[in-house]
Amino acid sequence: MACEHAHDFSGSLHQLLATAQQQLDEIKPPFVRDMRQKAPHVFKTVERRRAELIQRYFGKLFAEGQRTGKVRKDIPGELIIEILLGAVQAIMNPPKIEELGLTPKAGFVAITKVVLEGALLRARGQ
Repeated sequence: MACEHAHDFSGSLHQLLATAQQQLDEIKPPFVRDMRQKAPHVFKTVERRRAELIQRYFGKLFAEGQRTGKVRKDIPGELIIEILLGAVQAIMNPPKIEELGLTPKAGFVAITKVVLEGALLRARGQ
């Protein structure tokens, strides 16, 4: 995934996020509800696999971004990944998604925006 744009950090990030969003778009609220009610043990496997994929793909991308000056170097890449994983695990689970009234795609988009762009608006001219 991230290898397609090895020398283009922005392109690689865009492709990674677009692929994740496309896959999450296929998960509809009834599926989330059913997972919560009927197969919570299966969701543990989903969480473990998701964490592995985030560590692999975002980890490579952030390391490359730090090397090329596109990602902050004052925060260790491993910490950035742990922050992303923590947010994903806290929000991207059936009870929380249902409670917040989100789709998995909307939850993931919000998480990545806050982690990658921050929550504060910048003043004009900054």
